Amino acid sequence: MKNIKYNLRYFLSRVDHSTQLTGASLVVMLISIFIVGIIHGNVSGYIQAILVVISLILFVYLFLLLGEKAGKYTTDLQYRIDRGTDNSFVEYPLGILLYDKDRQVQWVNPYFVEKTGLEPIYSMNIADISPDLLAFVTSDEEEDSEHGSSKTIKIGHKYYLVQVQRELRVIYLFEITQYAEMENRYENNRSVIGQVYLDNYAEITQSMSDRDISNLDNYVTNELTNWATRGKMFLKRIDDDHFFILAYSGKLFASEEKGFKVLDTIREYTSQQNVPLTLSMGFSYGVDDLSVLSEEAQKNLNLALGRGGDQVVVRGIGEKARFYGGNTDPMEKRTRVRARMISEALQELLKDSDQVIVMGHNHPDMDVIGSSLGIRRIAAMNNTPCKIVVDRKSLHTDVARLLNLIEKEDPEANKDIISSEESNNIVTPNTLIVMVDLSKQSISINPKLFDQGSDKVVVIDHHRRGEEFPENPMLIYIEPYASSTSELITEMLEYQPKNKKSIDKFEATAMLAGITVDTKSFSLRTGTRTFDAASYLRSVGADETLIQELLKENINSFIERNHLIESILMVRDNMAVCSGEDDKSYDPVIVAQAADTLLSLNGVEASFVISKRPDGRVGISARSLGKVNVQVIMEKMGGGGHLSDAATQIADVTVEEARDQLVEVLTDNAENKK
Repeated sequence: MKNIKYNLRYFLSRVDHSTQLTGASLVVMLISIFIVGIIHGNVSGYIQAILVVISLILFVYLFLLLGEKAGKYTTDLQYRIDRGTDNSFVEYPLGILLYDKDRQVQWVNPYFVEKTGLEPIYSMNIADISPDLLAFVTSDEEEDSEHGSSKTIKIGHKYYLVQVQRELRVIYLFEITQYAEMENRYENNRSVIGQVYLDNYAEITQSMSDRDISNLDNYVTNELTNWATRGKMFLKRIDDDHFFILAYSGKLFASEEKGFKVLDTIREYTSQQNVPLTLSMGFSYGVDDLSVLSEEAQKNLNLALGRGGDQVVVRGIGEKARFYGGNTDPMEKRTRVRARMISEALQELLKDSDQVIVMGHNHPDMDVIGSSLGIRRIAAMNNTPCKIVVDRKSLHTDVARLLNLIEKEDPEANKDIISSEESNNIVTPNTLIVMVDLSKQSISINPKLFDQGSDKVVVIDHHRRGEEFPENPMLIYIEPYASSTSELITEMLEYQPKNKKSIDKFEATAMLAGITVDTKSFSLRTGTRTFDAASYLRSVGADETLIQELLKENINSFIERNHLIESILMVRDNMAVCSGEDDKSYDPVIVAQAADTLLSLNGVEASFVISKRPDGRVGISARSLGKVNVQVIMEKMGGGGHLSDAATQIADVTVEEARDQLVEVLTDNAENKK
């Protein structure tokens, strides 16, 4: 607009200037003609001169007339532009808001008030108009100082394209409700593919009569059909224990808000009938390629099953997974056949590898060391060298005692225990990397090992599978209902070559210690297979007396554990939260023991102990008796684990800040269950 005004003024000034020059030139020309005529004394010269003068006079007249009209035209145009600029700033269909340094409204045009319906606007802060608008205005997003930055924001029931010129503290709003609603309709009508699986259908129905199976099938089918009908989804049974779902994304989101209560309905009813059936679901959305959605839905279902079943996994393409359910301990449904198949598959991988590197999570516990020694023995029985990665600088007291004993009593095994740096130097493209007691690379003893060239990875774990997982592992053996990884590997040992030396005393003792620690001396998460594995280890020389010596608690540890318990804070009457100090770090074992001890108190259904770790991060150890799913709670804070045993580690926070975050999560979790 400034450029237009400037051009008009420049044009008018040039017209006036040209008129003055033309008049002066005409006078000079006329005088010159008469002088020439007098000198030559020629009549015809006078006539010619007069004609030229007349022509010039006519030309000047026409030119002046044109200049006058042009002046009027440009003056009128300039007036209209000025008036239009002033009026548009107030009346143009574009909301304009000026604010001060405190984000207080200074001025708005009538259109802004008309569209938003906000009055009295001048007493408002931007936060009163919309928290999203305030966040956008105060964001650190880079901007073009001339054009500003823009974002779609909902204010009231309408959508606006908002542009901010932060330097001038001006906000522009252009209503795009119609287009935003069209976009929402498009997003809500995108295709969704889901898979439904009855987790333990085969195990439950194998001892039922045909009539009872038919009644169970009818009940489950009717419940799922009614749920799908209410959600306007298409449901089709494609196998005895498998259903297919086709839906729209908007309907899926609505079911998410209700929390997939159909899982609880079916589980509670079948439990009352003494046939406790659980089901899992996997949903995928976000692209228009149905083959991709089908593949991703299957992956999400596998993720739900890998986490123990009885839950729903919803994930859009390129998004993080969202979990629902998982409120029961998974039922034991693995068989000897599966253990034998996994054992034989591992044998083949060992034969095709030049060496094995086995490791667990950082700050390894007895289960990590025991299962690592078990894998080393399986590798030896298949003539494959094996190294165990252990960080000796951060060991629990019991683990340190065991490794010291191995160093004295079993030098050969001690040579195969190496550091992270040594493992980086020996890994080759044909090295088999075995992960025990974890499935997340980021929390392993040496995460860098996965980037050293080998893509041959095996995962053996008893924790529920998380979203982070190795890409394309060659073998997966995740059984969330097992007591420990040592239990799983003990079963695999029974199917290895019999012509090789079997497990020795220290290996059996370490594996039995791993089972003992993870089951709290066989009081939690034990099944018939757990006792079978323990019996086998005792039969090959596991020393229970030695285990008791290894697991003895130091006096200082006992005092520190009780000191943590003294800070108990009850949340919602059934959850105990304890915390340490910012300037003192605690051994993770002591923290876990404190959490276990809290569960022995009357009325405590779940316990959480927060402390500073030796590495500077804040750790939270969570335990429950089964009614509270601590795994879901810890996942919300970046961790994971079991329904009754979970943990997380948080960087760059104080113990008090971590406690406040935990209390907020516990409160929100309790509110969502109402």
